[in-house]
Amino acid sequence: MNQHGTDLAARPMTVTWLVLLVATAVGWWLGAGTASGASLAIAGVLVVAFAKVWLVAFQFMELRTAPRWLRHVFEVWIVGVCVVLLIICEF
Repeated sequence: MNQHGTDLAARPMTVTWLVLLVATAVGWWLGAGTASGASLAIAGVLVVAFAKVWLVAFQFMELRTAPRWLRHVFEVWIVGVCVVLLIICEF
């Protein structure tokens, strides 16, 4: 607990930051294994990267409090671009 009586680990920003750190480590680990299975590693890195983009937009850009239609448009855009890049990288 800090001086104000709140647990820092329970704050959404702190938790999000820790998740981003773990996702960065996972992406780095996947990228380091590109020699053995390049397609799978590239797909994993792309998915982790787009998950991080979604998390940053949702938490730090306050998309969680935006109108529902805007959140859905953003989520469709994120999934669509990720899928298109995955398809392009496979060929």
